[in-house]
Amino acid sequence: MAGKDASGRTPRFGTKQYTPLTFPALASVWLLTLTLLAAQAIEPSWVRAQRTQPAARPAAAANAASPQPVAESQKSAVMAVVNGEQITRQGLADECVRRYAHDVLDSMISKQILLQACQSHGVTVTDKDIEDEIYKVATKFSLSVDRWLSLLETERNVDAQQYRQDIIWPTLALRRLASRQTVPTQEELRQAFEAEYGPKVKARLIVVSSRQKADWVLQAAQANPESFAQLAKEHSEDRATASAYGVIPPIRKHVGDPKLEQIAFSLQENQLSPVIPVGNQYLILKCERQIPETYISSEHLPQIEAQLKERLSEHKTRLESAELFQRLQAQSKVVNVIKDPKQQPQYPGAAAVVNGQAITMQQLSAECVSRHGKDVLEGEINRLLLIQELRRAGRTVNEQDINAEVARAAEAYNFLKKDGSPDVEAWLKNVTENDDTTVEMYVRDAVWPSVALKKLVGGQVEVTAEDLQKGFESNFGERVEVLAIVLGNQRQAQTVWDMARNNSTDQFFGELANQYSVEPSSRSNFGQVPPLRKHSGQPLLEKEAFRLKPGELSGIIAMGDKYIILRCLGRTQPVVKEFHAVKDELYRDILEKKLRLAMAKEFDRLKESSQIDNFLAGTSQGGRLAGAKTASPASFNQPVAPAAAPARR
Repeated sequence: MAGKDASGRTPRFGTKQYTPLTFPALASVWLLTLTLLAAQAIEPSWVRAQRTQPAARPAAAANAASPQPVAESQKSAVMAVVNGEQITRQGLADECVRRYAHDVLDSMISKQILLQACQSHGVTVTDKDIEDEIYKVATKFSLSVDRWLSLLETERNVDAQQYRQDIIWPTLALRRLASRQTVPTQEELRQAFEAEYGPKVKARLIVVSSRQKADWVLQAAQANPESFAQLAKEHSEDRATASAYGVIPPIRKHVGDPKLEQIAFSLQENQLSPVIPVGNQYLILKCERQIPETYISSEHLPQIEAQLKERLSEHKTRLESAELFQRLQAQSKVVNVIKDPKQQPQYPGAAAVVNGQAITMQQLSAECVSRHGKDVLEGEINRLLLIQELRRAGRTVNEQDINAEVARAAEAYNFLKKDGSPDVEAWLKNVTENDDTTVEMYVRDAVWPSVALKKLVGGQVEVTAEDLQKGFESNFGERVEVLAIVLGNQRQAQTVWDMARNNSTDQFFGELANQYSVEPSSRSNFGQVPPLRKHSGQPLLEKEAFRLKPGELSGIIAMGDKYIILRCLGRTQPVVKEFHAVKDELYRDILEKKLRLAMAKEFDRLKESSQIDNFLAGTSQGGRLAGAKTASPASFNQPVAPAAAPARR
């Protein structure tokens, strides 16, 4: 399912993840703009490798703009076999194009523009150039090339070939196309040195969006400067600093707003700044300490200057590269046939035409498969498993089922009309706009699989009276307010527990949490954590918490590889006391959660019992053939997809 089910596992049908608040599109790395290069450790990409040698002929360079030859497994007419049923290459290509045509074509257009510029200026980038650059980048992070490439694949989902072709090559090509020198000036070097090694200001910060509120907070802080940290926590609208009582990294010169820096460096210890307008916000600083500049010996100064010079040169090169590519784009004549179907009769078989050179639909299809084939094929395999099981069980998914699931998702995420009914139109608008998708793809990749799995497991799920009672206690019962310290080893936990027992106050416990807790939230909030409730899935922690009285200290609670100490502050008062007032809502919520668990279990069963040969990934899974029949070609493209949304909590 595209949305995570109640078990926390995420079977893949489509390649998008539909979540309740945000819907980030899973775009290729090349979509990151070059203008962000100066702030990125990994440069984005939007062009493919130029596989030419220094003396390559123009024809060879032109071929580099086309998709590289695909592996034999990709050329095969059959990409996967699922319980005897085939998923063809054409079927996979159609699904890849359906999802990614616009994004991939934009990338190919950009690639073509850059390659044509290289041809006209005689610029080439060899394989050795690319490998040397990868070695240089890996060395900067003190990693071997293999480790660096592996890290990119696991952390950024960028494989080695894509990294070479779509990131390193365009970076090198643009560097060589750039005409201006990028040697930093002495003034730039001086400012960079001062920013890195010069004086700093240790301070706390309050950020608000109203001048009136800023004036009030400043008056309160001036009346009691010691309350600045608490005022930051309660009133600052910047969540990151509010949770840390206003603490910010030391302020340096030449890295931020000049006015803010000037005021910060003019403050004395414990002095408050005036209200500082920055953009549409208002800031108040409290200086805690002026940190003197870092002493650098004459022995190390040349090495540091060389490092700063290299860093500044790279930064200027990146900015110039961004400007250069923007000029190339502005000078190019591009006809995007996919975006403008009226152009199809004039350019038959073309997806786009760049300065008179066509990018064909065949090339686009091959590139979509090359970039996204593995992920999409996994989804198509999962989809076919459900089609087979529905067919075996004699069940179908109809339009009424789809509409009901979409309405349930809208209600689950509180997209409601004034009369309380689901606002399906608003929900679909939210999904499509935030996730850059279409209703068709949302239904295919999020709704259909959810309905299909519910059809397969619906009769197996029952909500008992015990389920309802536990749900009521968990959602509406009293909770324990606690301070918590999370430790990484038992010896340290014992030491901290002894200190907490010997000084039994909430304030001291909070200070211990701030000093020793390895969990960021409890550390930055001086031990404060959300109240603990019953039946939350942590029975040991719940049992210990609910036996405590206000002011009592828990024992050391071992939770996996962590050790937790609690200090009880008291109990919350239930807002809802009548079970029958929320019984229906609880029933729907629990039924949906139990359905999700059953759906995940059923999907796992289908996967484990199936014979799946994935020729694109080069994997084979043996299973027992459950009387599979040959699917009709149409069944490969039925509207299918993962769960629309988890139940409202």
